[in-house]
Amino acid sequence: MPVRTDDELRAALTHDSVAVVGCSTTPGKAAHDVPRYLLDSGYDVVPVNPYADEVFGREAYDSIVDVEEEVDVVDVFRPSEELDGIVDDVLARDDVAVLWTQQGISDREATDRAEEAGVTVVEDRCMKVEHQRLMG
Repeated sequence: MPVRTDDELRAALTHDSVAVVGCSTTPGKAAHDVPRYLLDSGYDVVPVNPYADEVFGREAYDSIVDVEEEVDVVDVFRPSEELDGIVDDVLARDDVAVLWTQQGISDREATDRAEEAGVTVVEDRCMKVEHQRLMG
């Protein structure tokens, strides 16, 4: 069962590093503005975008499995139909504590696999909105 309570959400928001899958180079897009907010709020944001060399002056990686540093949270800004493959990448690592899918992104079978492997899942919620509401 995905995270539902405010206490569970607060716990998910206490991690330091956030790999943003689908991080955009285009200001005005949620996939750019939300990670920018997270970066400005003190998170170590790691952009994951195979079409960008860098975002926010930080190296962008092609996939989660290519990220060299530790990743606590994977925040997903990709279509729901890509979530199954993203979960595969999350499970290929041993450091991801939270899989967070932004509003409108959901695949219960994929997120169930992540939960069964011990990854906390926050599904169909905006990380910025929840951070402002609970931590801001």
